[in-house]
Amino acid sequence: MREGLIPTVLGTAVTASGAALRNKYPMAAAAVVGFGLAHVVLGAIDLVEHRNKMF
Repeated sequence: MREGLIPTVLGTAVTASGAALRNKYPMAAAAVVGFGLAHVVLGAIDLVEHRNKMF
């Protein structure tokens, strides 16, 4: 499995969860979305950094 794929997928799920919470808990939703987006960015960096090392 490619390195960085798990944090990217996890971050996507967390970001979607935070977006679903934005009407009921706006401050908590902002924190959850930020946490999820950080995982997406870090996972994407890993994916790009290691893409040439797979072959």
